[in-house]
Amino acid sequence: MTHTLPEKIAGQEQLDELQSRPSQRLIEMMQTLDGDVMVIGATGKVGPHLVRMACRAVQASGVSRRVYAVARSDMADLEQAGATTIRCDLLDPEAVARLPLVRNVIFLVGFKFGAESAKSMTWAVNVIAPYHVARHFQGSRIVAYSTGCVYPVMSIRSGGATEDTPPEPVGEYAQSCLGRERMFDVFADRGQEEVVHLRLNYAVECRYGVLYDVASKVMAGTPIDLTTGYANVIWQGDVCNQSLLALPVASAPATILNVTGPEMFSIRQVALEFGRLMKRTPVFSGEENGFGYLNNSTRATGLFGYPQVPLATLIRWTAAWILDGGASLGKPTHFETQDGKY
Repeated sequence: MTHTLPEKIAGQEQLDELQSRPSQRLIEMMQTLDGDVMVIGATGKVGPHLVRMACRAVQASGVSRRVYAVARSDMADLEQAGATTIRCDLLDPEAVARLPLVRNVIFLVGFKFGAESAKSMTWAVNVIAPYHVARHFQGSRIVAYSTGCVYPVMSIRSGGATEDTPPEPVGEYAQSCLGRERMFDVFADRGQEEVVHLRLNYAVECRYGVLYDVASKVMAGTPIDLTTGYANVIWQGDVCNQSLLALPVASAPATILNVTGPEMFSIRQVALEFGRLMKRTPVFSGEENGFGYLNNSTRATGLFGYPQVPLATLIRWTAAWILDGGASLGKPTHFETQDGKY
């Protein structure tokens, strides 16, 4: 980020500004990147901020290029931010075929919450839609979102899964996410498009994520299950920044990058820190089994540098947000899950 970080986030407007603020490195990349940029899945948790960040980076770069935002629903707010919006049902191959061909694509679409009770739709969204997109955008470079859940649960002693750890997805959600990767690989393996798979876990911001889940339970006095006692997180603004910076990393065959924070932290210790900040006593249940979806982000850190918002700041911001009565997105991460059922 190009400005000093605040002590706390005062409201929605400041939260949106911080999450969509481009780094100086991203602005410089936009000065040399060839072609327009398209964000597919622009209305999810990450999409709106990523689109705004791309627009701001393009504007600051002084280079004329379009930023397209693609989703099924209305995106009037993204039009106001400078994006060219297109409504498209990705399960309709004819609709996908009408999308303009651009050099740079970021694919965010995925189905997670409720996946266990909607298995057919999980596979349709996570496998069929990516195939339609991958088939259409041959010749493009594509940053394709994936998840650390394609790896096995890892011991805290392992240092986390690296990009060389063989996938071992547990449950149909994680299996379908590996399927999403393979749909892009069909074309990347043939040299027909350049791809980088971003295996992300877990993005956080003040209204959502592992830290919000823990802090809200501390605030409410709800027991915190310690079975999955460790996690990685990364500020969603850093996710957006690294996603755009990853465009030149795309290759054929595909590259894999783990995107998360560098620290594997203790849920217990973070809960105790929230308790100190919020003047509450955390309530715990269970004991740590030493495993979780833990990723090693050394490779991405070497490419992009450390995340711009450190863990201590994220904890402080989240505690202050909840104490101030800030809104929630109402979507628990279920980071405690080790059986693949969401």
